[in-house]
Amino acid sequence: MQGLSGAIDFQSQALVLRAERQRLMASNIANADTPGYQAREMDFANALRQATGVASGADSLMVTHAAHSSASLGDPPALLYAHHAQDSIDRNTVDLDRERASFVDNSVKYEATLRFINASLRSMFDAMKSPSQG
Repeated sequence: MQGLSGAIDFQSQALVLRAERQRLMASNIANADTPGYQAREMDFANALRQATGVASGADSLMVTHAAHSSASLGDPPALLYAHHAQDSIDRNTVDLDRERASFVDNSVKYEATLRFINASLRSMFDAMKSPSQG
């Protein structure tokens, strides 16, 4: 049961971060024509490591309790400025092609995370049913 709970906790944290990343990319796309707008990006892997309490590097440890970690989902992930491939006259750094591709990629991963959580919970509920419940 502990392993399943840990997997669901990890996936739920990933889901929250994917939703935040989706919101960020939508904001970039919406401001594609705003002069001087600086596109923002999230280092998803680093944000997930912080949210789940997994340290980066060779000696990474899993945090066993939420109080053991200084990073939590309450802390917003560190936002970066997106690198743009070409300068524009109005200093806007949104690359619509890259943003759209990232948006679709993140959407697919968000959906996959939802499906994983749903399947895990369904398996857990099926395991808790008595044989007479079907």
